[in-house]
Amino acid sequence: MSKTLHVAVLEPYYGGSHAAFVDAVKLHSRHRITLVTMPARKWKWRMRGAAIWFAKDANDWLRKNDRGPADVILANDMLSIADLRALLPADYRNIPIICYFHENQLTYPIPDEQERDYQYGMTNITSCLAADAVWFNSRFHLESFLAAAEELLDKMPDYVPREALQEIRSKADVLPPPVDAGRTRREAGPPNQPMTILWCHRWEYDKNPEPFFNALIHLDEEGYAFHLVMVGEQFRTAPSVFANVRNRLQSHIVHAGFLPERAAYLSMLSRCDVVVSTAIQENFGIAVVEAILAGCQPLLPSRMVYPELIPAKLLGACLYPYDADLYEHLRALIDGHAWLSPAAADELQSTIESEYGVSNASPRLDDGLATVVDRCSQ
Repeated sequence: MSKTLHVAVLEPYYGGSHAAFVDAVKLHSRHRITLVTMPARKWKWRMRGAAIWFAKDANDWLRKNDRGPADVILANDMLSIADLRALLPADYRNIPIICYFHENQLTYPIPDEQERDYQYGMTNITSCLAADAVWFNSRFHLESFLAAAEELLDKMPDYVPREALQEIRSKADVLPPPVDAGRTRREAGPPNQPMTILWCHRWEYDKNPEPFFNALIHLDEEGYAFHLVMVGEQFRTAPSVFANVRNRLQSHIVHAGFLPERAAYLSMLSRCDVVVSTAIQENFGIAVVEAILAGCQPLLPSRMVYPELIPAKLLGACLYPYDADLYEHLRALIDGHAWLSPAAADELQSTIESEYGVSNASPRLDDGLATVVDRCSQ
């Protein structure tokens, strides 16, 4: 599948994992990429109106730099694919469209489930139906989305399109994002200095920061020495625990704040020993994968996508069952126990690099693009 395609990549929410994905695609794809983006803000308005904006300028991005019409459009779950297809100029409506799911609006946790606006979930469903292919970043994400879609359709009073679920499954596939981060070889366990613990997630409620900081405060109260690095992306509002902990754990903090410059960010990861997650929403975890490649030992909850990321033989060492168990696992690491052996750490990094590093994941995604174009041309 060596054919070179012209791929129009539409990103209505260019930030965080979305930006990391499309940047890696553009940099490492063998295909010719035209990237069209909108800033990462007001996601609800992006889902409502981004298709109108992209369709308005379709003649520009579909024929960018005189390359001829795009062979395929790669968009994502923040864009209404049904609206886009309907609004494209008539000559372009048969161009294959792939919808890539980073997250979805049926399983994304909200503070009060009663307040969930199911119209956004229905937009995800109609996007799947309107697309020629639907790609999810993990098997966990695919299965949880289909289960949630079935629950939503069950709420319909009549005329329930149950066949839609099978149609979505028939065009669905799992293609993890290419992670553009080099591998750093590290010794097992911390050096002869306090262990450095990494928080690399967004400063938002779905990353469930309270159990993480509660465990660290407990360690502090018990007199344990450790360092703390917090490099996750921040927005206008963040859970109050972040402000509180910057005062409470000030003596432990090495760095607190987002590092937009890529090299500085990866360098900071390489200085850490353990990457911890307490998230209640994670469909892939690019930041965790980057941290593992940088040499961090993962300490992750045994839920969501995480059991899918870690080799089966290392699950016991890298996952913890409940939030309340995090303190004991961190204490064991500080005491010098529970570290992966050099061979196990190398196996973990090798597996992560093979599955998700750009050298392998990018060609798989390129082949997937070619496969969709070939299938749609028959």
